[in-house]
Amino acid sequence: MIDPKKIEDIAKQIGNAIPPQVRQFADDVEAKVKQVLQHKLADLDFVSREEFDVQRQVLLRTREKVEKLEQQLTALLAEKTQQFDAKQLPSSDQQ
Repeated sequence: MIDPKKIEDIAKQIGNAIPPQVRQFADDVEAKVKQVLQHKLADLDFVSREEFDVQRQVLLRTREKVEKLEQQLTALLAEKTQQFDAKQLPSSDQQ
């Protein structure tokens, strides 16, 4: 998630950019900007770097498992095909 201190800093920068004639409203503007930023950033679907790295590792492990299972399935299918072919050959010789 976004660091609340960063949001506060951005809100202060916007508040400080307000002309001096309107400075009395700076606190209200800063609070509103902070509120809007927090609301809009909450709408975005951010994940922390740590969460991203964890999910990346999970995905890599899952991919490895799927590849291993695909290899095992290919080997089993080849074995069963050989067994089936071996059973079919003697019966075709008898005809």
